Amino acid sequence: MRLRTVLATATASLAAATCLTAGPAAATTAPAARDHACSPSVSLDRFTDALDKTTYQGSYAGNFSALARDRHGDLAALSDRSELFTLDRRTLKPTSVVRLADESGAPLDSEGLVVDRDGTRLVTSETEPSVRRYSRDGRVLDRLPVPAALRVAPAGRATANQTFEGLTLLPGGRTLLASMEYALSGDDARTVRFQTWRRTGDGPFRLAAQYAYRTDDASLGVPEVQAVPDGRLLVLERGFTAGAGNTVRLYLADPRGATDTGGTEKLTGQPGVRLIRKTLLTDIAACPTLGATARQPQPNPLLDNIEGMTVTGRDTRGRLRVLLVSDDNANPAQTTRFYSLRVRV
Repeated sequence: MRLRTVLATATASLAAATCLTAGPAAATTAPAARDHACSPSVSLDRFTDALDKTTYQGSYAGNFSALARDRHGDLAALSDRSELFTLDRRTLKPTSVVRLADESGAPLDSEGLVVDRDGTRLVTSETEPSVRRYSRDGRVLDRLPVPAALRVAPAGRATANQTFEGLTLLPGGRTLLASMEYALSGDDARTVRFQTWRRTGDGPFRLAAQYAYRTDDASLGVPEVQAVPDGRLLVLERGFTAGAGNTVRLYLADPRGATDTGGTEKLTGQPGVRLIRKTLLTDIAACPTLGATARQPQPNPLLDNIEGMTVTGRDTRGRLRVLLVSDDNANPAQTTRFYSLRVRV
């Protein structure tokens, strides 16, 4: 979702770019002795602004709303302007781009991304909302069913541009999960719905359980979810306040034991509905700045409109390597920034 931003009155200088792999120290990399901890569970390795305000083969390499890792270890980065980039896993430089569209050829407001086990791409659009499967060259292969209540009003009870944002495939590859960004009309304003689909073998995804997740505040939405190897979820909560900046928090959530809310018309805190349990891992504002600069007010200059997340592996201590990216909205007051985290779950 493209959050409202306050334009800077002057253009800030670009932060020096760094690579997310080992290499010479740069302006955005802190001295080795510096504490990189954001919390007891999360540390920030480094960040890079290398793709900020750049183009590739005529396409703007920004507006990133989602990240995913393919079976070769390379990264797919989804622009909400209907473009899907492949990024080199070491340098993050684009190596290809494919333009996406709906069945009639119209562009999408693309938000969530999964690279399926056969290499096809599952992509959400928050316009209807929808989940489509695409071939590697961008052809629409099929479209998943969506519950009526999750559709944008008047067809359903969702608000335009506040629908499917996050998308992840659970371990085993049989369950797909999408997160709504904000609450449905009639639901508690802090409660968002997570929808799942299940498949048998190589068959199609079919509608399955739905769960309720409660954000810390009604002003915070869920821009991304990512499954971890044991079936729990990393969940981002994000908001923006004009003149103050972004709030971005990372949670570990567990849908196991939560109530299936697919048959619950309105979620208003009624007894008997068990929410997805969550534990705060870190507030990104608590991370060290590592020399980051911001072009608009932020509680920490490291922050921007963080919207995409993927798990890229584990380190030698068993911590997850997690990559985040911010959506700059092609706005001179914002930055396309990648963040490399280590997360203990």
